[in-house]
Amino acid sequence: MTAEVRETLHAARAAERDQALLYRALASAAEQIGDGALSERLTGLHADEQHHVSRLSARLLELGEPLAELPPPSIPEVGLEQWERLARERETIEVERYAALLTHDLDERTRAMVEEFLQAERQHAHALGGKWMGA
Repeated sequence: MTAEVRETLHAARAAERDQALLYRALASAAEQIGDGALSERLTGLHADEQHHVSRLSARLLELGEPLAELPPPSIPEVGLEQWERLARERETIEVERYAALLTHDLDERTRAMVEEFLQAERQHAHALGGKWMGA
C-alpha cells in the first residue's frame, strides 16, 4: 500500500472523528430543545461516524501504522436550523474521499472496508440519517 493511501486513511480517521463530534453536538442540541426525532437521527449519524473512526484506527494498526494523536477537531459552529446544508456538504466530501481511495491498489480487507464506508456515506448524504453500519 502506498504512502499516499496510508496518509489518506489517517486523514479519513481525523475527518470521521470530526464528523462524529459534530453530530454528537447537534444531537445534544436537539435533545435540549426536546426534538427527540431529530436527536435520534443525529445520534444515528454519530454512531456510524464513530464506527468509521474505530474501524479506521483498527485497520491502520493492522497495517503497522502508528496512530498519531488527532489534531484539535475542526467543527464549524452551526445551529439546528442550518445543520442539513452543512452536513450534506461534509458528507459529499466523505463520499468523494472514499470513492477516490477505491481508485488505488488496496489490499482486500482495506478495499472491503472502504467500499462499506462509501455505501454508508452515500446514504448519509442522501438521507442525512444514520445507522447504516452494522455492529
